Amino acid sequence: MKHASHKATKVSRQQFSLAKVFFASGKGSHRARAVRAMQAAGSDAAVLGLDPAVAEKINEIAPQTRRSIRQAARAAERRSHILASASLAALAGTAATAMAFANTEENSPVLADAATTTTQIKRVTDVSSASRSEARTDLNESAANATQSSNEGGWGLSNSDSSLNTDLMNHNTANNPVVAAWMDGDQSVLPAGFNPNHAVGRSASNTYPWGQCTWYAYQRRTELGLPVGGSFGNGGQWASSASALGYWVDSTPRHVGDVVVFQPGQQGADSYYGHVAVVEKINADGSIEISESNVKGLGVISSRSFTAAEAGSLQYIHY
Repeated sequence: MKHASHKATKVSRQQFSLAKVFFASGKGSHRARAVRAMQAAGSDAAVLGLDPAVAEKINEIAPQTRRSIRQAARAAERRSHILASASLAALAGTAATAMAFANTEENSPVLADAATTTTQIKRVTDVSSASRSEARTDLNESAANATQSSNEGGWGLSNSDSSLNTDLMNHNTANNPVVAAWMDGDQSVLPAGFNPNHAVGRSASNTYPWGQCTWYAYQRRTELGLPVGGSFGNGGQWASSASALGYWVDSTPRHVGDVVVFQPGQQGADSYYGHVAVVEKINADGSIEISESNVKGLGVISSRSFTAAEAGSLQYIHY
């Protein structure tokens, strides 16, 4: 008696034999080793010369090594990751675009347009205004009605007939502010071509002997802010020395601070050196009061007065 198990064994052997015959052939390119080589080379159907569907089926049932299986699984996993990443990126871009278009004006100031103001231009109806209105006069008619103007007549600075007062104008160009103030009142008596910014002489320091009349005159002029030289020489030489440098020198006292020059022996001055002093006051009658040094002792400051006649005989250095 035969058992069914024998038949099953026979059938299994028959199936195995078919697979072995199909893939284990020692010749041709259909053997299992050749198929796996073609699969690894990535040229399945093209090399075997089979229909692509048949080659795909063969690849499914062809025996593979564990290494080939692992490599195929990794490749499939990488493809899955790439597809997932691409899908996620596309989804995120779509969502961002939708949110940007969905934002309101308050929540999206970048997309909002700036506010604009519309101005309506109205037509000018006033014919007297300067516009292109219909009320226009013909040029020929305007020329006929025009009045010819004349350029005859005189020119004037104002409606007043009074002459320009040049005394009110500031004439000075002096760098020294005290001199500039004095020059405004002295314009009518200034020497022709007077230069208020002339050389003043060596005046960096008081080089005259202490206590002498020259030392005091330099000191006092400096206190009053007036120019003075440090190398004018003896008292009797000051007038000529200052005039040579451009100072205004004459025989009329004009301002407090004028240097009074006494020639040798004049009004009690030293018969050899002469004397200098400083005007402190000019009276209405022309008399003057002066301050001086070394008349009553070396370094002693004293004062004297001279009548108008006496004052007129002396020389004065102004500025």
